[in-house]
Amino acid sequence: MNPDCPRIFINDTTLRDGEQAPRVAFTARDKVAIARALVAAGVDEIEVGTPAMGRDEIEAIRAVIAERLPCRVMAWCRLNLSDVEAALAAGVPHVNISTPMSRLQIGVKLGVDVATVAERVRAVVSYARERGLTVAMGGEDSSRADPRDIGVILRAAAEAGAWRYRFADTLGVLDPFSAYEAISHVRKETDLPIEFHGHDDVGLATANTLAAIRAGATHASVTVIGLGERAGNAPLEEIAVALGHVARGRSNIRIDRLHALSKLVAKAARRRVGRAKAIVGADVFTHESGIHVAALLKDARTYQGIDPARLGRRNTVVLAKHSGVAALKRKGEELGFDIDRDLAAALLAEIRQRANEKAAPMTKRELRNFFRNACGGAS
Repeated sequence: MNPDCPRIFINDTTLRDGEQAPRVAFTARDKVAIARALVAAGVDEIEVGTPAMGRDEIEAIRAVIAERLPCRVMAWCRLNLSDVEAALAAGVPHVNISTPMSRLQIGVKLGVDVATVAERVRAVVSYARERGLTVAMGGEDSSRADPRDIGVILRAAAEAGAWRYRFADTLGVLDPFSAYEAISHVRKETDLPIEFHGHDDVGLATANTLAAIRAGATHASVTVIGLGERAGNAPLEEIAVALGHVARGRSNIRIDRLHALSKLVAKAARRRVGRAKAIVGADVFTHESGIHVAALLKDARTYQGIDPARLGRRNTVVLAKHSGVAALKRKGEELGFDIDRDLAAALLAEIRQRANEKAAPMTKRELRNFFRNACGGAS
């Protein structure tokens, strides 16, 4: 990876925002296991939970803190002193103190104006800093806020000792173009490093995060497999692989750990990872089309933009309705059968007929029996 590319910090919130997905609840044991796996994968920061939820959450957070993980571990707080106290009880060294940024949410949720929010920010951030916590300022609904209002609030936060700003596209209302513009405007209002937190309501969280990075955001807030509220968040695995591949930037993520990490989180969340899920899906390196496979067998770069070996994975060829002679011959070789082109062409008709009837590729055992019968029992 190009060392001249900007360093992007990966801040994972699977254990906080990811757990807010419907019907997801991690045990303390789950949180510790996932936190360990996140560190092994190279994340820079773990947002471990919301202490204000109560004693069980505080104990789960304390269990993660006890691991003494070599990354920043933070907790999420609302803009009030009691949430800061709960974070202190949980033993976290770092907090994300979140406040609404849009006038809509400020009015509905807090019933005050922007100037009053700025004063509350100054007071709560100062209190947290006095108690020894480092503080990041979270901006809920930043994507619907006036950048000038954001500037007023962030100047108060910075003066009180906050060191970073999280720009949250809370409702997933941005597209990559407006995300780029929004971060560009906010950068004119503050010198604080910017973290982008994107939601995937219309399927643009990854694209918006990359656009924000292009505009100058240095931190990406993500979750494993995009787990999160409603349609979820920007997936860790997509951002990590995109950086240095299709987008300018570099991270410390070990992409060969992402597949196992995704399975761990999916199991704890009782979710299935879609077979076609980008980067970590079971079928993303599986090929059936005869035209594709024939070219892939000569040079994998023809129909493969990512080397699966980088992800600790490999190509798979399946025989089904769209398969061709080259794929069938290769499958035969893998199973120890030498099949000439004429026999392969004849066998394809049977495979396609079976695929139309069953609509599924043949298993390895079925293929071995199929080839054995076709070759008269010899292999």
